[in-house]
Parts: sequence; C-alpha cells; structure tokens
Amino acid sequence: MSFHRQLIAATSQARDYLLAAPVISRCFHGEITLDDYVAFLKEAYHHVKHTTPLLMSVGALLPESKEWLRNAVAEYIEEELGHQEWILNDIKNCGYDKEQARASQPGFATELMVAYAYDSVRRINPLSFFGMVLVLEGTSTALADHAAATIAAKLQLPKKAFSYLTSHGALDQEHVKFYAGLMDKITDPADQQQIIHSANCFYRLYGDIFRNLTPAHGIGKTLFVAEVSV
Repeated sequence: MSFHRQLIAATSQARDYLLAAPVISRCFHGEITLDDYVAFLKEAYHHVKHTTPLLMSVGALLPESKEWLRNAVAEYIEEELGHQEWILNDIKNCGYDKEQARASQPGFATELMVAYAYDSVRRINPLSFFGMVLVLEGTSTALADHAAATIAAKLQLPKKAFSYLTSHGALDQEHVKFYAGLMDKITDPADQQQIIHSANCFYRLYGDIFRNLTPAHGIGKTLFVAEVSV
C-alpha cells in the first residue's frame, strides 16, 4: 500500500471526529446562519494567514537530502500567497467589516492549532506540516463545493462571497493529486509516522475549531459591524 493510502487509512477515525462537528451537519441541512458562515471565515483568516510563514519555515528546515521536497514547498508557497485576503474579501461581501475581522483575535481552538503547527514544524520535524495539509486541503476539497452551494442557497449571498470555499472545491483536485504524489515519495518510517501523528492531531484541532462555531458564537453581535449591503 502506498504511503498516501496508509495515511488516509490511519487517520480515518480522527477525520470522522472533524466531520461530526454539529455546524457541519447544520450546514448541510440548511440550518446555517450568516453568523455561522462569517465565524467560519474569521477563524479561517486567522489560520490561513500563517500558511505562508509556516511553509517558509518548513523549506528552511528541510535537510539537503530533501531538496526535492523543498522545491515542492516553494510551489506551495506560490499557490498560497494572499489567500487570507480572499477570505477578508468574502467577509466584506457578506456585509461585514473586513478590517474588524483582520484586527480581531482568533478563537482559542484556532490559536491552539496554529501554535501546534509552529511547534511541531520547528521542534519535532518540518514534515509535520504535511499532516496539516492533509486535513485542511483534503477536508476542504471534500466539503467546499457542497457547502458553498448550500450556504449560498440558504443565505442568498452573492458568488463573490465564496472565493475561499470555491477555490478549495473540485478545482483543487490537482492539489490533492500533487500532495498524494509527494507523500508517496516519503520512505523514511520515522517521517511517515510523524506525518500520521500530526494529521491525527490536526483533525482533532481543526474539528475543535468547528465545534466552537455554535449558533451562540455571536459574531454579528460582538465582533463585526455591517459594512455593505448584499
């Protein structure tokens, strides 16, 4: 079995934990609110803005023997640059103040996931980052198109309010194939086990972010002021 398939199999229970988050179920049953969606975007902004710095750390810490992987990291950086601004523009196009979102504090679960990402990359093994890639890109690709369609229908939001979600939908399948190819080149058992371990951790941490997006999250009441009408 290829390592990528081993990775998928070894993280299935953790993936189920994430997918069981109540807000995901509510979304697909048409019970999503505008506050729910903007809360998701706000937390996405607070972790996506760290993607490029994390990738830079990974590239700097890889040994010369993994130069081929450093080149792949450089491709990832080019692809990921500026995605946090897409999210802020989605927030604006939902009728909220994107600058308030930029200046807001992340939720505790988001802060914890980001802290774990930096710590595992810098203290344990830079390949830990690829556990995060599996969770964020793999989950997004599986859910994004369906979620965007459901939210748009329920909330009557314009297409321009979904640039982040739609960028991670079916069109992102090439990223998944690219990632699978990279993982299948990882042959060191210690590296493989670290990626599996970090992916399981990230599924739990990312799942906790979703579990904090409850109807009482109160984004519209506490953090944002409507900026434009949609």
